[in-house]
Amino acid sequence: MRGRDEGTPRRAECHGGDACPAGLPPAAVDADVPSAVGRVLEVLLDEQVGRADGIDATFARDVAGRVRSFTLEGGKRTRSQFLWWGLRACGDGPGAGAVGTVLRVAAAVELLQTCALVHDDAMDRSSVRRGRPSVHVEFAERFTAPGREARAARFGAAAAVLTGDLALAWADDTLAAAGLDGRSGARVREIWQAMRGEMVAGQYLDLYGQISGSRSAALATRISYLKSARYSVERPLALGAALADAEEATVQALCAAGRCAGVAFQFQDDLLGVFGDPERTGKPTGDDIREGKLTTLLTVARARAARRHDRAALAVLDRCVGDRRLDHAGLERVRAVFVATGARDEVAARIRRLVTRSFRHLDSVPLDAFAAARLRRLIAAVAGVGADPDRPGPADGADGGSDCPSLAACARGGRDR
Repeated sequence: MRGRDEGTPRRAECHGGDACPAGLPPAAVDADVPSAVGRVLEVLLDEQVGRADGIDATFARDVAGRVRSFTLEGGKRTRSQFLWWGLRACGDGPGAGAVGTVLRVAAAVELLQTCALVHDDAMDRSSVRRGRPSVHVEFAERFTAPGREARAARFGAAAAVLTGDLALAWADDTLAAAGLDGRSGARVREIWQAMRGEMVAGQYLDLYGQISGSRSAALATRISYLKSARYSVERPLALGAALADAEEATVQALCAAGRCAGVAFQFQDDLLGVFGDPERTGKPTGDDIREGKLTTLLTVARARAARRHDRAALAVLDRCVGDRRLDHAGLERVRAVFVATGARDEVAARIRRLVTRSFRHLDSVPLDAFAAARLRRLIAAVAGVGADPDRPGPADGADGGSDCPSLAACARGGRDR
């Protein structure tokens, strides 16, 4: 396997209004993965909206058009980047003729993410996404009038479900049309099937944790694992490795790295959900508290308060978590508990340990030097830490290791083995 110096990436440009052509050099995608995937998405979605218009103009405008706009506007294409750099880390990358196939698989992942976010917002009744009204809110606002608010809200939620369903259908269409064949294609399809199921399972467990009032730290970790670790990082890396037809040891290392990084990603999202700046996150702060979401941040705070016999802190959490009408003062009280109990600092420390462990997995196998460096940078970015975490991580099995589930590295067919 040949590597490249980390400071000298090959660069090229992708010109033209068409989707990145099949002959595009991999280095052109290296230069800007989100833009390369975005160009493919734009062409694919224009075609899909055109087909929808042939079915019904209102459907095309309201539903298909929203899938298009939501997918193309905003978002960092994080999963596409993990897919691409996972593939590139396995060697020199695809031949120029295969780049189009890889980008179409990445486009399918982005459409799956559209489905997940639209449905998630509707289920959580989140009003803002990416700094603008959520899809279900946009639908509801079109028909809101005095005395019709509840009916409009029900319509908005139902229409958002259909919008997410259409995004999922288009995701499957895009993968099916990507031209995958042979052993690599079979592996990609198996991972894809597993990823879809895990996405639904993670979302259901998230809802289950809320309605059941569970305080289980194990369930909180499982939710983080399925909603973020598997779906957001591990599976995209596995897709990249499958497209590269990587050796088993490389697949195992990439998936283990993705598992740790993905849990760190969710922990960081939990922190931002309570302490983040809405101007930067694009969504309101405190929604997780109001919805009563079972997060590791919350379970750590409860456990620490209980160990200290801090009844006042426990009373705040019992009273405020799950209160949909919680005001700013109430949210500030919850934040104060997270700080005073040390929960915020502990979760931040766990993030750093997880990132360090993720880097160790990357270092355990020979990877392309430039691509591995980009992966480390991407992992650090999604986890909200520096490229070199400032606190050393423990060896596997030491304190804190339970945050990174010790399941066998992701199986190509979706089974843990």
